[in-house]
Amino acid sequence: MGKLFGTDGVRGVAGKDLTCELSLQIGRGMAAVLTKLDGHRPKILIGKDTRVSGDMLESTLAAGLCSVGADVVLLGVIPTPGVAYLVRKYQADAGIMISASHNPMEFNGIKIFKGDGYKLPDEVENQIEEHVFNNCAGIRLAEGADIGRIHTCTTAVADYVDYLREHIDADLTGLKVLFDCANGASANVAKQLFPSLGCECGFMGMAQDGVSVNDGCGSTHLEALESAVKAGGYDCGIAFDGDADRCLGCDENGAEMDGDKIIALVGADMKERGRLDGNTAVVTVMSNLGFMKYMESIGIQTARTAVGDRYVLEEMRASGYAIGGEQSGHVIFLHHATTGDGELTAGKLLKVLARKKAQNGAKMSDLNAVYTKYPQVLINLVADKDQKQAYKEDEYIAGYIESEQQNLMGMGRVLVRVSGTEPKIRVMVEGQDQQAIQASADRIAEIIKQRILNK
Repeated sequence: MGKLFGTDGVRGVAGKDLTCELSLQIGRGMAAVLTKLDGHRPKILIGKDTRVSGDMLESTLAAGLCSVGADVVLLGVIPTPGVAYLVRKYQADAGIMISASHNPMEFNGIKIFKGDGYKLPDEVENQIEEHVFNNCAGIRLAEGADIGRIHTCTTAVADYVDYLREHIDADLTGLKVLFDCANGASANVAKQLFPSLGCECGFMGMAQDGVSVNDGCGSTHLEALESAVKAGGYDCGIAFDGDADRCLGCDENGAEMDGDKIIALVGADMKERGRLDGNTAVVTVMSNLGFMKYMESIGIQTARTAVGDRYVLEEMRASGYAIGGEQSGHVIFLHHATTGDGELTAGKLLKVLARKKAQNGAKMSDLNAVYTKYPQVLINLVADKDQKQAYKEDEYIAGYIESEQQNLMGMGRVLVRVSGTEPKIRVMVEGQDQQAIQASADRIAEIIKQRILNK
């Protein structure tokens, strides 16, 4: 039996990997498991981003859920963290987000939240998988009045904006900010939220045509935002991804600000105000060595996890920490949210800038200069499922990687990992010597190609 759910739900090319038939079965399996767990008629929320396949998957998921007796509430286009919040506000049994996050338009995904706003635990995902792999045989289909109904919610965006406004709790008057909404789910929220906080706003990446999500824009393509910020005289730029669960930025000079930098700045501010529970920030093994040294220098501890916001969240919940996230821009504020939230993160970062600007006239470039990143080389190798597994089992490659780590002699580090959301093996080498780390990354990539990818 294979594995359906990855580290961030079910992902694949819509219509090819993620088909109508599969989404129908996921809906049926989900309704069957929730009915068994809760013993009553479930109410399930469904949200989606702007990609064209969202309508297709929304329809088949809803049909599958209703066929087993669950009621469905359609939220329409809304960010992933909006679903996580509204499932609690609307007292639903679960919420589904249809999105492939930062991936290109042809991909899509299905992410499921429990009624408390947290992602499904592995054991529940496994139960749904068992139904799907068994073609949902044995699930009793509803008949007559027991068949579920579909309702359309018209207040989802407004309710989510109200929540964000309350939890950001900031006056951003005096800031001029350009927002890149990635032609995705953040657009309707951002154009209501940030002007209401007093910010002078510019917007780009606002198309909702179904095909341009993440296409040369958003958090994975910062170049256009960086140029527009400099040309337009903005204080900074903010970029979201397709489903707005991540946020990156740039200062007024167009210099990038990644998730590490955002966590460092907001974490330091939380420490100053006595809001940094456990005096610790949770990050992943991808966080830059420059970030780690800076946090140590200001007296903040760091806890490291495997790559994936679900692992960051697990550590935060287990240890009671208030902030955590990834270099890629997923940032979690456990005082306010149950998952990464790009627009909440943007609000918190802009709140720090507004405060510092009022205190001493600081610019975003001043905040961005708090530490210098170590050079980092990242090589992405395309690999299918079988090649990923072969990489994991190859002891020679493991030994070679260890030898490359030793060659850096404590002046850097090597991290090679299989992506949980994309068909890739990622080779990352970080250190003080740019030439040395580039050469090391190239050697490792070549070994993987020879032994795994070119066979």
